[in-house]
Amino acid sequence: MKVAKFGGSSVASAEQIKKVAAIVSEDSERKIVVVSAPGKRDSSDTKVTDLLIHLGETHLEAGDTEEALEAVVERYASIAEGLGLGQGIIATIEADLRERLSFDRSRPGSFMDLIKASGEDNNAKLIAAYLQSVGLPARYVNPKDAGLLVSDEPGNAQVLPEAYDHLKKLRNTDEIIVFPGFFGYSKEGTLVTFPRGGSDITGSILAAGVEADLYENFTDVDSVFAANPNVVSEPVKIKKMTYREMRELSYAGFSVFHDEALIPAFRKGIPVCVKNTNNPSSSGTMIIAEREYFLNPVIGIAADEGFSTIYVRKYLMNREVGFGRRLLQIIEDEGLSYEHIPSGIDDTSVILRQCQLTPEIEERIVERIRVELGADDVYIEKDFAMIMIVGEGMHNTVGVSARMTAALARANVNIEMINQGSSEVSLVIGIHEKDTDRAVRELYAEFFGAAVEVVQ
Repeated sequence: MKVAKFGGSSVASAEQIKKVAAIVSEDSERKIVVVSAPGKRDSSDTKVTDLLIHLGETHLEAGDTEEALEAVVERYASIAEGLGLGQGIIATIEADLRERLSFDRSRPGSFMDLIKASGEDNNAKLIAAYLQSVGLPARYVNPKDAGLLVSDEPGNAQVLPEAYDHLKKLRNTDEIIVFPGFFGYSKEGTLVTFPRGGSDITGSILAAGVEADLYENFTDVDSVFAANPNVVSEPVKIKKMTYREMRELSYAGFSVFHDEALIPAFRKGIPVCVKNTNNPSSSGTMIIAEREYFLNPVIGIAADEGFSTIYVRKYLMNREVGFGRRLLQIIEDEGLSYEHIPSGIDDTSVILRQCQLTPEIEERIVERIRVELGADDVYIEKDFAMIMIVGEGMHNTVGVSARMTAALARANVNIEMINQGSSEVSLVIGIHEKDTDRAVRELYAEFFGAAVEVVQ
């Protein structure tokens, strides 16, 4: 059995959904199809999810929702018309949206989850109807009926362990199940959405639940690339990579997956294949537990921007028991999460996402560190980028760090921070944002320029 997930660009229009139907029909093992809400048809278009967010926010502000509602319905109507479906499915979708708008607004987070999730839910109904219309034995299944139980955290749902036992029953079907991504239900019956990349998470959970032989993730690229193609011209296609490599690259800004999306499949040892809806004959990228490392220790280079550093200096800091704990307690008291803590004997830095900081929070943190920890110096610097060099083969290879620093020196890029994980799967460097693209291009040339033919 295969679980096939189709992203927003793969289901954005009638033409794309016809491609989905052809892909599903050509392989009888594709029994579970997970779908996103319709994405952009072109660069100037608007995603259905964004239309729904506007609809929900307008309703919460007690504004007139008819125009916003009509924009959503018209989008589905254009898809249905292109697929040759009757008005019945559009009437069903409009009635569903109006019913959702009538729900309790006293918990805005839960209300917005309900509205946003309609994108995937109604698209699943529409796609199931189309598959039936072309003679395929398909049926729509709602996550609540399937038993996809999650924690009651609006916008940040976590799957509950018992959900896997419920979902395993789907394995016994002879039909093609069309399942909406992005959301599940709490034990109390409340709809709750996953974090960003939620449909990928749904697909991974279903693959684990039914113990699929393969989880296929269909998107709009032929494979995962060794670097961002918007930065590096025609980067190498990665044919095979490990779960750990994919997670590290996803965390560092690779847009193929949310960095948590593959965890359910990883825990069950289910291989994942990234494929292109527009070119399904391409072999794609296989994500597996282990791979051969060949000659190049590096599999990919990723960059993410928007970081700040809290720099703290205190003489004899290394002798002071509990200094690090008290520093992190101040960070925790402000409700902040951190990414890295590179340290010296008399200084340390806490690197975190810049979006968490406000001027008020910054002022409080600096004052508390100065007063409570007796720091000799403390200040916050902004606009850093983290570049991650990833590869399972790095831990067996001498000289990766030397090659990296030499490449950055050639590009005239100063390293502000360097950190290697204990697993040695990744090497992280901090630089100023203005140098990001130049650094990525030089690092790519260093690790892939002369060895493209041997990267797998």
